[in-house]
Amino acid sequence: MTTESPKTPFFITYLPIYLDYLTVEKGLARNSLSSYATDLRQFGRYLADKGIDIESVDRLAIVRYFQSLRSAGIAARSVARALAAMRGMFRFLVAERHLKKDPTENLENPKVWTTLPKSILPEEVEALLRAPDPSTAEGLRDRAMLELLYATGLRVSELIRVRIDDLVMDAGFLRTIGKGSKERIVPFGDTARDAIVRYMETGRPEYDRFGDPHLFLSRRGRPMSRQSFWMKIVKHARTAGIRARISPHVLRHSFATHLLENGADLRSVQMMLGHSDISTTQIYTHVSRARLQKLYEQYHPRA
Repeated sequence: MTTESPKTPFFITYLPIYLDYLTVEKGLARNSLSSYATDLRQFGRYLADKGIDIESVDRLAIVRYFQSLRSAGIAARSVARALAAMRGMFRFLVAERHLKKDPTENLENPKVWTTLPKSILPEEVEALLRAPDPSTAEGLRDRAMLELLYATGLRVSELIRVRIDDLVMDAGFLRTIGKGSKERIVPFGDTARDAIVRYMETGRPEYDRFGDPHLFLSRRGRPMSRQSFWMKIVKHARTAGIRARISPHVLRHSFATHLLENGADLRSVQMMLGHSDISTTQIYTHVSRARLQKLYEQYHPRA
C-alpha cells in the first residue's frame, strides 16, 4: 500500500477538517493524533482503491474494510482502534453537516465480523457424520444431531430446543425461533431426515422417560444441554481424525461456506442462518474467496 495520499475529497477536504478539530478543539496529544491520522489515512486509501466516495460509504463497506484488515493479519486491538477513529470522524462530519449519514452508527461489536469464521472441508464433515456408532441409541441420536446441524446451519441453542412438533418431515423443513424471538423456516435434506427417523424409531424411545416434547434427549430423559453436545462433537471429531479445533459453531460455519461455494445465493443463506443483517452473512463470501486463493496458490504452477 502506498504512503502517498490520493487526491480525493476524503484527503483534500474531510480528513483535514477532522484532524484540525482534534488538534484545536479536542487538544489531542501528538501521539494520539498521529495514531488517528494513520488509521484514517489507511481507510481513505482503501476507499480510493475501491473507487468509493466518502459520501456513499455504507455499513457494508465498513464491514468489508475491517474484514480486509483482519485477513491481512492486523491485530484485533488495532482493528478496534481503527473503528474508534472512524466512528469519531463520521460522527463529527455528520454533526457538522458535511455528511448526511453515519455508516458506523449502531455497528455491532467488531468481534462479531472481523474474525473469519472457521470451517472444515466437506470430506472432514463426512468423516464426522460417520463417526457415531449407529448400533447404539446414543450413536443414533448423535448422528441425527450432527446431520441436522450440518443440514440446517442452526445455532446449537436452536438445535437443542427443536421439538418434534417443529419438524415437517414429509416436506423436509423445521421451524425454529432464533435471535430476537424471530421465527424462521429452515429446510433439510433426505440424509438428515433418514437419520432423524432412525433415531426416533429406535434410539429416542430409550431416552423418552417423561414424554418430553424436545427431539434430542439425554440419558436422563431431558433435553440435551449445549455443553453436553459440545463434548459429543469433540469426541466424534477425534474419532474421525479431525485435527482442527471443532465446535457446533464450526459446523454452522461449514454449512454456510459450503452452500456458497456450491453456488447458493447470499440472500438465501442469510435467511437460513437467521441473520438480520446481510453484512453478517457477507463474511462467508470472504471465506470462500480466501479458500479459493489458497487452492490457487497451492496447485497453480505459476502462483
